[in-house]
Amino acid sequence: MTNIPNQAEEKVNRFVRRFEESYRLLAYHAALPLVLTPELVNYFRNEFLRGEGVPWVAEVDLLLSDLCSQVGYELYAMDTSVRAYLLAKMKDHYGKQRMQQVAQVLIDYVKYLRKLYPGRREELEAQRWAAMVYLGDEECKETAREISQRLLAVSSGMDAEISTDTGIRAELARLSRITTELSPQLEREPELLDYARLVQQVLRQPGSVSPAELSRSYRVDDVELIFPKRLLPQDLVAKLESDWIPGFPELRICEFEVGTISVEDEDLLTFEFEVGKIEVKQTGWLGRKIKTEVVVKRYRQQAEYFIEDLGNGFQLEMVSIPGGIFIMGAPENEPDSLDNERPQHQVTVPGFFMGKYPITQAQWRAVSAFPQVYRELEPDPSYFKGDNHPVEQVSWYHAVEFCDRLSRYTKKEYRLPSEAEWEYGCRGGTTTPFHFGETITSEVANYNANNIYGIGVEGEYRANTTEAGKFGVGNEYGLYDMHGNVCEFCFDNWHNNYEGAPENVIAWLSNEDKNLSQKKGSFVVRGGSWINSPGNCRSAFRTYDIMGFQSIRNCVGFRVVCGGVGRNL
Repeated sequence: MTNIPNQAEEKVNRFVRRFEESYRLLAYHAALPLVLTPELVNYFRNEFLRGEGVPWVAEVDLLLSDLCSQVGYELYAMDTSVRAYLLAKMKDHYGKQRMQQVAQVLIDYVKYLRKLYPGRREELEAQRWAAMVYLGDEECKETAREISQRLLAVSSGMDAEISTDTGIRAELARLSRITTELSPQLEREPELLDYARLVQQVLRQPGSVSPAELSRSYRVDDVELIFPKRLLPQDLVAKLESDWIPGFPELRICEFEVGTISVEDEDLLTFEFEVGKIEVKQTGWLGRKIKTEVVVKRYRQQAEYFIEDLGNGFQLEMVSIPGGIFIMGAPENEPDSLDNERPQHQVTVPGFFMGKYPITQAQWRAVSAFPQVYRELEPDPSYFKGDNHPVEQVSWYHAVEFCDRLSRYTKKEYRLPSEAEWEYGCRGGTTTPFHFGETITSEVANYNANNIYGIGVEGEYRANTTEAGKFGVGNEYGLYDMHGNVCEFCFDNWHNNYEGAPENVIAWLSNEDKNLSQKKGSFVVRGGSWINSPGNCRSAFRTYDIMGFQSIRNCVGFRVVCGGVGRNL
């Protein structure tokens, strides 16, 4: 069975093979900070690797590779599993002393940045902690105490800069993520690690938290941590006995009727659209290389859909996806495919409706104004602005809240797609790496086109999201932007491969407490984004978002589905 460390090793090795072995040395050093900047990577190369043959262009190649994700303007974060793998390998290669030297340089760099950018407290605070845990036992203990004090200040409402419950939840999520990232170095502080796990569990899977976990305290040195009960979600309150948490109202049983909402055939409209297929032609020699030309063939197609009125002139177009049977996953000979995309397996799919585009910022703003169901929604969370650009910097939980509000408003069941529904919709009846064919081009999709897939060609790297449907070509079902622009949440928990996967489209969920240490409440993300290389935009490519709460990322959005049987709780 493929596990996360093996995937990280494979990803790093693929990165090194693409360039040269010296790139691995730069990746070792860049793994220690939690957030990278071009200036910091350059500083590490000049300070530690000047005589080891690492070229300057390696700095750019590293930050734009699939080892890193952009989390802000000139800010990059390394994938968690990749970072852990690289740090372990760095210790084997260079020893503890080099890691301490890099950590001290990082601390000095943070001090310098604090003077220049006093408003970047949170980012610089996390960077300092990431460095301190490598300096020695006393520094590691002090880091644990500082994180605990910060958790206490936030959870007790003593931080004047964070006044809303939404802000408090977000800050607790950030602090618990940092603690989890540093868990190998903080292993002597089990109470802090247990509290961080509790915070993550309440925020991602509140129904799995026991009253005993919520009522106990977690002590780190002289700091006592208790999860603030006012932040518990309403659905958790309803599940807990009133005598477990003092002050909760008595629970009562009520009877109700369940209704099923369907879209009748007579409500459907027909729309015409262009399907794009890529042909690659080799037209001669250019120097020592074969000259390659990519041609997009377009043809007309029709599909059915219905329009959901969101009010104030905003609409949501839902395309009818016909039922069928398909082979899910990637064959072993597909370039850039990973073991987590296998074994291939047959899935039976009933018909359903899927959003023609990922949810846009205008649609998000309209639905965020609907009455709250469980969680607050920020009306304008996106980093890249534009009404018709896809929404991003939202978490899995925010996406589910969006669906809950939309369902209550429309009296239909809207939800995130299951992973099987997403891949079936993306493929549009094809079996090639992309629904466009064997390769991809920036003429029809928004991704990091500095990289080439197969026998394709380089194209335009836009370095931001684009308007939904900008390229004017869809797949056979009439869906747009399934490859690139923004990654898209699915309803499923992350599993390391398809061993034991369902043969239907019902979301594959994991609710056992014993499994949380492995799955960590992560949720499946599909489709790739504007920043990803083409291999990460394939129909079969799958990755995950840790705890579904990585809301600072400006490359993850979602689209919705309606009808079908993809969700079964």
